[in-house]
Amino acid sequence: MRHLFILFLSLIPATTVAQSNQKIYDIIDAVSSDRLKSDVQTLVDFGTRNTFSDTISNTRGIGAARRWIKSEFEAISKDCNNCLEVFYQKDFVTKKNNTRVPHDAWVVNVIAIQKGSKYPNRYIIMSGDIDSRASDTMDFTTDAPGANDNASGMAGALEAARVLSKYTFESSVVYVGLSGEEQGLFGGAGLAAYAKEKGWDIIGVLNNDMIGNIEGVDGVIDNRTFRIFSEPVPPNETERARTLRRFYGGEVDGISRQLARYVHKTTQTYMPEMNPMMVYRLDRFGRGGHHRPFNDLGYAGIRIMEAHENYTQQHQDIREENGIKYGDVIEHVNFDYAKKLTAVNAINMASLASAPPPPKNVAIGGIVEPSAKFKWDKVKGAKGYKIYWRSTTSPTWDHSRYVGDVSEFTLDGIVIDNYFFGVASVGEHGFESLVIFPTKVFRN
Repeated sequence: MRHLFILFLSLIPATTVAQSNQKIYDIIDAVSSDRLKSDVQTLVDFGTRNTFSDTISNTRGIGAARRWIKSEFEAISKDCNNCLEVFYQKDFVTKKNNTRVPHDAWVVNVIAIQKGSKYPNRYIIMSGDIDSRASDTMDFTTDAPGANDNASGMAGALEAARVLSKYTFESSVVYVGLSGEEQGLFGGAGLAAYAKEKGWDIIGVLNNDMIGNIEGVDGVIDNRTFRIFSEPVPPNETERARTLRRFYGGEVDGISRQLARYVHKTTQTYMPEMNPMMVYRLDRFGRGGHHRPFNDLGYAGIRIMEAHENYTQQHQDIREENGIKYGDVIEHVNFDYAKKLTAVNAINMASLASAPPPPKNVAIGGIVEPSAKFKWDKVKGAKGYKIYWRSTTSPTWDHSRYVGDVSEFTLDGIVIDNYFFGVASVGEHGFESLVIFPTKVFRN
């Protein structure tokens, strides 16, 4: 009977098991638009959160904002039996050689870590930005409410912590408020270096920057579509990896792109009313976000954000000109939409933190044969493995087969030349790791 049961499991997609897990639907339902609105209002009420604004006042400036965020994380931790480790992480930046730094200052991030039960040194990170800016980024005194950019993302990280702290996960979950984004991604660079120094095994970084606007400057109104920005391959890859890609492919199969595909798939599975849109680019044209410093060090990182921006509400002094109202005020934030994107983050973090590590040393074979062959090293915690494949022009993994607890497998009748392939680990409850694109080739 046991062998028949194993055979049955091998015949059904692992996502069928994961989709039946009520925990993920409970997480979606637990996200509150009212709490998001309350948090955004509090952040807006600090007047300006410019990185170089007042740090002494308890009611205005970046200092008051980050202390409030830390106190919120601490309150969440108290409610979950001190399940969060809350602390500041900071780096000193100077005016010298930094054209967007008006004076020397500490760039302070607020970190809350929910340690994993099985893999405490594996981390999935959700970030929002604390800071805001006026039209002139050097102006640290003018009001800059930054309601959507990026109190919405910061409120999302707080709300995700409130919801996910009620659960226990195998890997660690990190909720982060980053500073210094508007002046040069200083906060992200500082935390990425900190993670590298501490030896964190980062599963991925979900950077949330502007998750509350549904009315675009182009007149489009859309409360279901959102963008997932990801770069194709790591910027620090080796010259050998670049050379091998000419012959074996993988131009759009780096670790950040696999993270983007994971978010796309998980969202379509659990929130089919949403329309995740993968954008094959690091960020908006010529612009940047706080996932980039993690990418620079070789970590997987993506940006999750609204699909339709309104530039009259970004980086603008509050004013009215020619009948147009400028400024990033709370009236422009759609909190039902922000709730949806917060839920997108929460379910993806929960899924990744519930999954085993990905397989190691994934290799592919089958050159000039009527089949595709795979080998990989098993990992602790995986109950089985799943092979994915897609047409070379498809953006998503369109075909899959669960192959059980094995370390090699042959897909008969699948010609290696016509598809791209990957392998994921599957845990006891059906949660999957990121897909690993083969980087080694074997012949036999």
